[in-house]
Amino acid sequence: MIRRLFRRCATAPGTVLAPEDQVVLDAFRAMLAAVRTPEPWTPGSARDIAVRVGPCVERAHVRPGDDHGPDMIAVALVHPDTPHAAAYLHGRHLGYTNRGWLRCNTTAILGFWQPAYRMLTHAAADLPLPDDVGMEPAHYALYIEARKRDGSLAGYTLLRLGPYAQTRHAQQDYDLITATLDGRETTLVPGHRVSARYAPFDVSDHQLFADPYEADAVALLDAAVAGASA
Repeated sequence: MIRRLFRRCATAPGTVLAPEDQVVLDAFRAMLAAVRTPEPWTPGSARDIAVRVGPCVERAHVRPGDDHGPDMIAVALVHPDTPHAAAYLHGRHLGYTNRGWLRCNTTAILGFWQPAYRMLTHAAADLPLPDDVGMEPAHYALYIEARKRDGSLAGYTLLRLGPYAQTRHAQQDYDLITATLDGRETTLVPGHRVSARYAPFDVSDHQLFADPYEADAVALLDAAVAGASA
């Protein structure tokens, strides 16, 4: 449609456009304006963002708690017409709904999402997302915490494990650590109760996490407890 429209404009200057062609032309002009002067992304905002995926621009949700950068955040790619039901079905067909949370370099962020970017998406061309969108998965993690037994929330995190390549691996280690802590929660760290929490991987603090695939989770726990008690 766009190619046909501009061919018509080029060959017949001054031609009055049909209403449907005028709509396309207006949308194209809005897209150019949005690309030239994007609304800068502000770290910590809950608004959807526009990210570059190959030659296209896609809409993405930011994950609460992982949206403050400055170098990397966690996002989920979504169909540009979200949240409409038809968009979910189309997005599922094109591979939008099975990606999960992804690590997104902030340099790939064009700015806050604007509807004018829609025509730059894979969905607008009815094309599936590529297998490699240039972002690694941002999976779940385990947080082993020591909290005061006086009923307050005071305490600290003993160990962060992540990211897990599959959430079921995180669940397995969670079950293993919970079983290990059974009956020992209040004896490992004096004055504290130790517990495990299953939560999204905080990609912004990735340097604080221990890789659960490099060592046994229980061994990592024992080392963390020994360090806390030293």
